[in-house]
Amino acid sequence: MRIAARFGYPVEAGGGTPAGAEAAARRLIDAGATALVSFGLAGGLDPALRPGEVIVPWAVLSNGGTWHADRSLAERFGGLTAHTILGGREVAATATEKRCVYLLTQAHAIDLESGAVAAAAAAHGLSFVVVRAICDPAERDLPPAALLALGPDGAINLWRVLRSVFGDPRQIAPLLALAHDARIARRALLGLAARVDAERRGEDA
Repeated sequence: MRIAARFGYPVEAGGGTPAGAEAAARRLIDAGATALVSFGLAGGLDPALRPGEVIVPWAVLSNGGTWHADRSLAERFGGLTAHTILGGREVAATATEKRCVYLLTQAHAIDLESGAVAAAAAAHGLSFVVVRAICDPAERDLPPAALLALGPDGAINLWRVLRSVFGDPRQIAPLLALAHDARIARRALLGLAARVDAERRGEDA
């Protein structure tokens, strides 16, 4: 979510949790937002999704419900893609878990914020869209340190990561692989955000 801030849009960090995303969405709504965008990274459930691929899912699955993204709003981000995303309550940490979730829900990707954003938008009669870049492919087992990385504000808690790595240095290689893919995903999001901003500036000119 923070990436969008540098392009002039109101932004709130969800901290990578459903509760944080709900609170962030509420702050935006209280400030007068007329639409919500869940913007950030996601984990792949569909093995076909590779790091750096940006999806704009047509639907969000969460808590047994389905929320449909706004087609018109999605056009600003290149249009809806043929994906669904699961608004999870916790991270799918292993390849086995991801496969089970994929087979159970048929969702193509998972993140911990989009479900809360979609629900908040629906509760207030607002349109929404999800824009997510894949950083964690379906075949990857996340090392324990990766699950400790984010603090409540969504920032990297380096000390927690280092403590975990010191306890098990075998995590270093998978952490480096994850960091590499996260850079690819963030670069894709920055490129998309820059294009959206350029188009907006052209419309305003």
